[in-house]
Amino acid sequence: MTNNIFLPLAAKHTYFIGSVLLRPFSSVENRLLKQPKSLSYRPIWLNSRSFSVFSTMNNVRAGSSKEFPLGLDARTEEEYSSQSSLLQDFTSIPTIDKAWTFTSDGGSQGMFSISQPNLLANKKRRYILSCHISKESTDGVDFLWAAFPIEMSNVSLMIPSPSGSKLLVVRNPENDSPTKFEIWGQSLVEKEFLVPTSVHGSVYSDGWFEGISWNNDETLIAYVAEEPAPSKPTFTTFGYKKENSTDKECGKWKGQGDWEEEWGETYAGKRQPALFIINVNSGEVRPVEGIGKSLSVGQVVWAPSTEGLQQYLVFVGWPSDTRKLGIKYCYNRPCALYAVRAPFSKSDIHQSGTHAADNVSPTKLTQSLSSAYFPRFSPDGKLLLFLSARSSVDSWAHSATGSLHRIDWSFNGKPTPDAKIIDVVPVVMCPEDGCFPGLYCYSVPSRPWISDGSTMILSSIWGSAQVIISVNVISGNVSRISLGDSSFSWNVLALDGDNIIAVCSSPVDVPAIKYGSFVRKASAEASWSWLDVSSPISRCSEKVTSLLSSRQFSIMRIPVRDISENLTKGAGKPYEAIFVSSKSQSRNVCDPLIVVLHGGPHSVSLSSFSTSLAFLSSLGYSLLIVNYRGSLGFGEEAVQSLPGKIGSQDVNDVLAAIDHVIEKGLADPSKIAVLGGSHGGFLTTHLIGQAPDKFAAAVARNPVCNLALMVGTSDIPDWCYAETFGYKGKSSFTEATSVEHLEAFYRKSPISHVSKVRTPTLVLLGAKDLRVPMSTGLQYARALKEKGVEVKVIVFPEDTHAIDRPQSDFESFLNIGVWFKKYCK
Repeated sequence: MTNNIFLPLAAKHTYFIGSVLLRPFSSVENRLLKQPKSLSYRPIWLNSRSFSVFSTMNNVRAGSSKEFPLGLDARTEEEYSSQSSLLQDFTSIPTIDKAWTFTSDGGSQGMFSISQPNLLANKKRRYILSCHISKESTDGVDFLWAAFPIEMSNVSLMIPSPSGSKLLVVRNPENDSPTKFEIWGQSLVEKEFLVPTSVHGSVYSDGWFEGISWNNDETLIAYVAEEPAPSKPTFTTFGYKKENSTDKECGKWKGQGDWEEEWGETYAGKRQPALFIINVNSGEVRPVEGIGKSLSVGQVVWAPSTEGLQQYLVFVGWPSDTRKLGIKYCYNRPCALYAVRAPFSKSDIHQSGTHAADNVSPTKLTQSLSSAYFPRFSPDGKLLLFLSARSSVDSWAHSATGSLHRIDWSFNGKPTPDAKIIDVVPVVMCPEDGCFPGLYCYSVPSRPWISDGSTMILSSIWGSAQVIISVNVISGNVSRISLGDSSFSWNVLALDGDNIIAVCSSPVDVPAIKYGSFVRKASAEASWSWLDVSSPISRCSEKVTSLLSSRQFSIMRIPVRDISENLTKGAGKPYEAIFVSSKSQSRNVCDPLIVVLHGGPHSVSLSSFSTSLAFLSSLGYSLLIVNYRGSLGFGEEAVQSLPGKIGSQDVNDVLAAIDHVIEKGLADPSKIAVLGGSHGGFLTTHLIGQAPDKFAAAVARNPVCNLALMVGTSDIPDWCYAETFGYKGKSSFTEATSVEHLEAFYRKSPISHVSKVRTPTLVLLGAKDLRVPMSTGLQYARALKEKGVEVKVIVFPEDTHAIDRPQSDFESFLNIGVWFKKYCK
């Protein structure tokens, strides 16, 4: 709320009372006020935001000192200037998001989707960069890149057709305008269709509900979009208007109608993802019938077609007729695969109506599993492969070790619900040292197959790195095919026949493109050969290159301290930490150390490139990035060791990792800072309370500070129960939290240790965070301030949990750099 007050033009003295600026009238103004009404005199109305500007003008006239932006002084302004220049260099490094390949004469064509923050527009720029791929032998490959990338403005999705001859471009509107579908040929836009909001809302491009699939003859496209918004009550000056008129006459307004559940964090305004098909030739759009509102749908693919038989779609369905708990990052939401008949089938040509004689309800294909997603058909159409997160669903851990399954797709016409589900890659409970730790896949290429038709190529987490694996879907054999002696992280972008296009990076190496070739050997097991690809995408400024070349990293194994008898074998195994440092660091003089803690808690910090962390490292800090027990990539027993022990086991693991590097002479115990977001913020605020003399500075991004407050306001109250009570959380969960549960939540929370905190703390909050609402962070910051601890709070009004809008991310890490410089250098 602003306070508007009358403010004459000139002033000598100003006074603040609360948020209102007051001052006495000057002698000139007193005379003006006595003048007759005919005098030309213009008062100025200013709100409270104008006061600082007006006051500054007066101070300048009075010769007073320079006024700095809020929160800055002369010293920090210099740091802002210096560090922001370096941060801009890091921020400009592009990210390779996706890639596609197409067969062509004399080799293959590649198409890369690249993104780069646009700070002024506060959004990401998206580009397409094309190349010709020429592979003469196993010893070399040439990528002939286009001279310049092409910016794809306001593009939500790009999906090439199976042959590569067409490209679907989807542009979602930012208001009530129609959604635009463009069909591109090789040299022009061939068709353009506008789909009004009366048919459906925006097309999902979120990576989870998202699903767009061309059929084999490239005439139909199935996709997921928001169902049309329900009509709302209309009121006029005479009261409720019965007829549902869309006329925009004066004197009426729309009411709100009933509130509807949404899917939580990042899905504000999204109610019901539904399935549609567009005819590429006519532009006609039809909803897929029979699904109903009891399911939210996503990840649609076309089932193999048989001449003369009905065509089917396979999709993932999440029950949505009860409470919708937050789904972002939460793989513990039950889901299943369904098959449903597709409209526009050839068998429909001479029929009309709704086919009342037939059952159009979807068939549930995975009756015996609590989770099934990312469906992919084998090249011959005989197998349906999919991932499962049943460990998450059954345990209530938001993410856990996955599994891979298959169904034989040999139906004569209609899919059946009693198809046998075969385990291809089961859940790994406790891996042996150096062996496959289990499946941790969070995306699957649209075409993951090599030419034998039975081998999938996937990216999966393996300890603190992401690696590329091959999976034989018949035998279940899993092989690590990215370089085994590399601590870098790898990610599959696309397959080029029997070759792999991947991106590889490390905490001190920007992403680079690699080309993998399958090498068959007569006397030994087949292997993969990896070639470096020269790419304009991998280039960065000379300053960044020089700074990164002076840094190094390693992955440390940290022994578990105080192993109790009731720990499982997997929970007692060493966990890992990534250590980033200067190559020239002297053992006698250590750089200040930043301890970096991931959220989740069931996620992982990977040995991949992060512009934000590379920026902090380049300022002269060592980084200790801890994957405490409960992180992904180490087997299911390690994951399940943490629920019920948050605030103790994870805190002790971090402290043990810090002591480990101190004992090795790699860190100065007087110059340690800690940084974490979400559950990492939970750990950060726990650490400065439980070990108040350990840290010189702390930064918490959207931290979980008070579970007793969060449980009633978060989109994932079940998370509070699962992590606080462990295996008992599922049976204890209720929306009406008891006093006993609230007490338990409070005891597990950092707020219970706030009286011991002495560490200067920076708190960064997203005002639109539905996961960890900002009230918990504000409460904690106010409690610190009340106790005299130096605390700074920055709130980003339009940001959600990740605080990842380009301007917010930039300002966030700039403030982190300045904060640590103030207290750790």
